[in-house]
Amino acid sequence: MRGNMTGVKEKSLKKTLVKDFKMNKWKYLMILPVIIYIAIFAYKPMYGILIAFQNFRPAVGMAGSKWVGFEHFTRFFSDFNFFRILRNTFSISICSIIFGFPAPIILALLINEIKNTKFKRTVQTVSYMPYFVSMVVICGLVKTFCQSDGMITDIVVALGGERKNLLADKSWFYPIYIVSNIWQYIGWDSIIYLAALAGIDQEQYEAARVDGAGRLRQMWNITLPGLMPTIIILFILKMGGILNVGFEKILLLYSPTTYEVADVISTYVYRIGILEANFSYSTAIGLFNSIVNIIFLCATNLISKKLNETSLF
Repeated sequence: MRGNMTGVKEKSLKKTLVKDFKMNKWKYLMILPVIIYIAIFAYKPMYGILIAFQNFRPAVGMAGSKWVGFEHFTRFFSDFNFFRILRNTFSISICSIIFGFPAPIILALLINEIKNTKFKRTVQTVSYMPYFVSMVVICGLVKTFCQSDGMITDIVVALGGERKNLLADKSWFYPIYIVSNIWQYIGWDSIIYLAALAGIDQEQYEAARVDGAGRLRQMWNITLPGLMPTIIILFILKMGGILNVGFEKILLLYSPTTYEVADVISTYVYRIGILEANFSYSTAIGLFNSIVNIIFLCATNLISKKLNETSLF
């Protein structure tokens, strides 16, 4: 009896899938290149994780390399730099979330309140532009502005600060990194919030205006609740990459004088693992990084699901 039920379910599932494919075949064909791309460039290379447990030698390949188990992980955890780079990674990431995550939300809310269409489009265009500038150019500008005779340094001096190369000062690295990051990404990141705002039922605003609600009350009681599912999903994704601090930017901005606060997992892997051709060691650190990110992703998703029933899965 159970076997018959299983057979019926399998036939029903097969019939449903065939029917769905016939109805949406063009959609499946459109998404096929994306699936092939992900399979080739995301899933196929995953077998390379195995070298984290080997003393990998390119000359003999994975098959001929010696298996060493968790030796590289033990080496990383016992490295005197371990706690420093972990602290720096978490510090930069958490500061970026605290100050950087709300910034595009606030910008989207402000842009949404602009009634002049031409001015609104101008603000959007100007805020998007830094995102399309090369990271090398952005970092070059930051370095120029933060030199002892740079524009930002002049502003600091005018406010009573000391004239010096700000990027050579450990205490200035975090503010410079976070503020420049916000400037570069705030416009681009606000697009998804503006799209979510466009989907809010306008009749709610009309009803609120009839009840005498002002703009601030409308924003608090209608706009923010309408944005909340989008905010939560993006926050979960952000937490899922908590250790993925911007590698290129830090690499271009930091120097030996700021290693103590600026050296993060990704730059450490590049400097110790890649430049020294220690591929197994760098892969082990990368695997540790991914596992921590997955733990944070699942934990944040679980908490969100329990608190407000909004989650990724």
